[in-house]
Amino acid sequence: MARVLIVGAGLTGSLCAALLRKAATRPLHLAVWDKAGDSGGRMTTASSPHNPQSTVDLGAQYITCTPHYARKHQSFYDELLAPGVLKPLTSPIEGMVIKEGDCNFVAPHGVSSIINHYLKESGADVYFRQCVTQINLRNDKWEVLRETGSPEQFDIAVLTMPAPQILQLQGDIVNLISECQRQQLESVSYSSRYALGLFYEAGTKIDVPWAGQYITSNPCIRFISIDNKKRNIESSEIGPSLVIHTTVSFGVTYLEHSTEDVQELIFQQLENILPGLPQPVATKCQKWRHSQVTNAAANSPGQMSLHLKPFLVCGGDGFTQSNFDGCITSALCVLEALKNHI
Repeated sequence: MARVLIVGAGLTGSLCAALLRKAATRPLHLAVWDKAGDSGGRMTTASSPHNPQSTVDLGAQYITCTPHYARKHQSFYDELLAPGVLKPLTSPIEGMVIKEGDCNFVAPHGVSSIINHYLKESGADVYFRQCVTQINLRNDKWEVLRETGSPEQFDIAVLTMPAPQILQLQGDIVNLISECQRQQLESVSYSSRYALGLFYEAGTKIDVPWAGQYITSNPCIRFISIDNKKRNIESSEIGPSLVIHTTVSFGVTYLEHSTEDVQELIFQQLENILPGLPQPVATKCQKWRHSQVTNAAANSPGQMSLHLKPFLVCGGDGFTQSNFDGCITSALCVLEALKNHI
């Protein structure tokens, strides 16, 4: 049985796992490792410590589908729309740029439900808090080391973490990456930002006419969403939840500051936009060092194969673009590279 490791439980990693399971012509043992405590990557959904039903999307807020991708990736959208993992976005988002023919979708159970759908389909063994540190070549297999736990061996490894994290890996992989590939990986750049989730008691009223709003005049805050309202699931038993995304320039300026300090700065600016907000019962501040790809790897559309026997391949939005369709494109390219090996 071929043992396949996918590093990263974000959209590309989870979709790779589901596609590989579907395409496999022989039994596969699929493992997905992620350094975080939960699935989702940059499509993560956080829960209130007081009520797990009160959640906020700390990463992607909604999915925009262009007419081109509506045709190209129709089966992927249909698969998520049929069971209600995705639904059309009908709530008002002020300042949203809508291009002709675009469709916007929201995940009623939080955007990480998309990742959980694919992980479940894949039947993979998913392990969290697994930070990969080294990859070595041992007897035609990949020996993968992590911060905790003993090394494990795999026949195929797929790396879907941000490019800078691939370059930080130690072991034989350092010498297996060609000079040209190293330059391509080094050229991938990302914006940085913070997201702040606020959870409120049941019955709290936030009286604004919108579910989400783009802010253009604030040096700190770029977007605010009332997440339960955005998803059309307002309930008297579950308090409202708010998420605030900062501007990229604020994210870059305060990237190395403590999240406590950053949270305080966001609160100060939020008071100017929504004065008199009640005190939240819980908060969650998330730093996105690698938020969205601003420059993808050149000449590596969708994936980059670092080694062929055994197979070591990289995928993710660093090889396409930071959106749902970019990750689908990458996962399909990874599948194409591996299909004769599974």
